Amino acid sequence: MVKGVAAPGADLATAGASDVKTFHSPKERSVRKALPAAKGKTSANATAQGAETAAAGNPELGLVLDAKSVSAHGIELRAQVVSAAGAALKVTYEWGDGTTDVTDASPGQEVSRRHSYAELGEYQVKVTVTDSANQAESVNELPLSTVGSDFTPYAPTRLLDTRDGTGAPRGMVQAYSSTKLKIAGNGKIPAGVTAVALNVTATNTSNPGHVTVFPGGTTRPTTSNVNFVAAQTVPNMVIVPVGKDGTVELYNGSWTPIDLIADITGYFTRTAASGYTPMTPVRAVDTRSGQGAPQGQVGGRKSIGVQLGGWYVPGSATAVALNVTATNPREDGHLTAYPSGQQAPNTSNVNFRAKQTVANSVIVPVGADGKVNIFNGAWAGTDVIVDVVGYYSPDSSGAFMPAKPQRWIDTRTSKWGPVPARGYLWQPFSTGEEGIAGYVLNTTVTNTQQDGFLSVAPDPNTPEQYDNDTNVFPGRPTSSTLNWTAGQTVPNLVQASSGGVNGVVDFWNQSWATTDLIVDMFGYYETK
Repeated sequence: MVKGVAAPGADLATAGASDVKTFHSPKERSVRKALPAAKGKTSANATAQGAETAAAGNPELGLVLDAKSVSAHGIELRAQVVSAAGAALKVTYEWGDGTTDVTDASPGQEVSRRHSYAELGEYQVKVTVTDSANQAESVNELPLSTVGSDFTPYAPTRLLDTRDGTGAPRGMVQAYSSTKLKIAGNGKIPAGVTAVALNVTATNTSNPGHVTVFPGGTTRPTTSNVNFVAAQTVPNMVIVPVGKDGTVELYNGSWTPIDLIADITGYFTRTAASGYTPMTPVRAVDTRSGQGAPQGQVGGRKSIGVQLGGWYVPGSATAVALNVTATNPREDGHLTAYPSGQQAPNTSNVNFRAKQTVANSVIVPVGADGKVNIFNGAWAGTDVIVDVVGYYSPDSSGAFMPAKPQRWIDTRTSKWGPVPARGYLWQPFSTGEEGIAGYVLNTTVTNTQQDGFLSVAPDPNTPEQYDNDTNVFPGRPTSSTLNWTAGQTVPNLVQASSGGVNGVVDFWNQSWATTDLIVDMFGYYETK
């Protein structure tokens, strides 16, 4: 066991700071009016006198409204009360979703309330300050919107292939250079897209290097998404925010040119669609043993159907997050995951060489019958393993919050050293924070000494329990996140569950030798 230590400045509380939105409505927008005359004033003359008195009473009455987003679903609204001295006031919040809050206030007081919306979207908030003694009230309204993003599945489609000029000029991406890929408005992707799920593949590599995917028009981070060596084809799933110009950039961090491929499987917008629910990884298919599929390899150019909806995920799931592994392949090839009821697209999720074991994270829409298909693009058989790590559904409230890419773990430079053989590293991400459901991480193993695989799972302990030596030993996971052979550097996206308020994640080295581990965070899912 090794304790994980967050890098300096790695802070989930500020990771999504760039997505904070503010809203303002000045006092001048307040609409003041007289309240109806009190009961008992029945004559027309008395009613007119009452209205005149009310109109004259507390003429300063009004509100200044300021709001800001505080979470994916949450808003903090501050109302500055403007009123004549001595008045006893009541402030009513109508949140635009059918709910109301009421509080007492004094002249000049700033009253603050927080509200969490069940659904993402735009809302018109109405705030009323009432001065009953002077029979007057003032109303100010403020349009606001939530900042979290929900997921919309997209039929797997190739958006970029520099080998044939799809999505970018034909030709390899030059050394230490980037290519831009249009996302917003591309095909059926809407203009308001905030982030995109892509499977990015580096191929035709001639030297070691890496690929970094980042929002168009922004400064390139120091994190990486795909790592490769010469003559290697490597894919990795990427969830990346879209720049204000509607693009993402793909950077070649090698000193020789490479080709790049990007396939879309979904996108995020700030409107209600499908939220994410992370799971403790569970194995759904293993063709070696016949679990979830007929025992025996998937034949060349053949597909298997995997029943997920109603079994491992709810029937309402629109897409699933999987870890798909090819093992014991008899020749080079690829695997493609796609929704049932459709033909296999010309995209790929896992690329492999003969006798190689390769895993990759996959986000794929679910067919109407709750199934996804796995296609073996090789001409000979391979075994297939499928682990379910989460799902997207209209019934799920986990909204995506993109974070400034941050490196949280790098055992090459930490005082703890590499992850020990058959040991695990535990890392707190959001301890004590309610509403954080999971994290979007990129894990990379390097300096691998023997063949092995990495497992990622929530930890049942708190950091305090570890510090006080009162922790329990977590159960060793049986699912795999990424697989490697000795000497390889291998990345893979992980959508890790927070395990609740503990917010601690374990990274298990399932090898009989030490390995170094790098973990970068790209976002998180929030339910409040």
